[in-house]
Amino acid sequence: MPFSLWLSLAAICAMGAMSPGPSLALVLKHTLGGGRLPGITAAVFHAAGVGFYALLTVWGLGALITRSPDVFQLITWTGASYLAWLGIKALRAGRAGVMNQQGVATTSRQAAREGVLVALGNPKLIIFFVALLSQFVTPGMSIMAKMIVVLTAMLIDGGWYVLVAVGLSHSRVLPWLQRHAHWVNRLTGVLLIALALRVVAGPITFG
Repeated sequence: MPFSLWLSLAAICAMGAMSPGPSLALVLKHTLGGGRLPGITAAVFHAAGVGFYALLTVWGLGALITRSPDVFQLITWTGASYLAWLGIKALRAGRAGVMNQQGVATTSRQAAREGVLVALGNPKLIIFFVALLSQFVTPGMSIMAKMIVVLTAMLIDGGWYVLVAVGLSHSRVLPWLQRHAHWVNRLTGVLLIALALRVVAGPITFG
């Protein structure tokens, strides 16, 4: 995989990970309720669930492109619609949302269990990944290239939420995020809508 193509993949995966939603709420809850270790544990186990869905998506996309290009196109457009809906939802969120989470007492074991369950219990991740990874998966893609795609999605997801857990373990970070939550929501909303438009435009190719 060319490095320039990988950078595009990494940027899109980061955009998906950073969008406010149940995953961020999960890490916030366990960090505020148990401290840095439970927050990091939730992040790592959530990333494992994301990696599992990414693996299923990559393997399924290659076969779908080859056998049913029309069905693949329909699923891709459905994914784009979902991204646009997430973007509009983020734009309308204002100051409310996951940034206003309150901590409850928790442990690393609970954080690990909920991290996996939040990822695997969210089948919309499949739609999300179809929209994202359809830009990079081709019918003749090698196993190594597929693994790079899966590992990139998993490591960026885990890395982002570990940073969130570490940052939120400092008492000054969360109040700042809460004060600026409307700007976070607006930025992620615009980026998600832009990503939806990019998916509709067609795959990213490098000659």
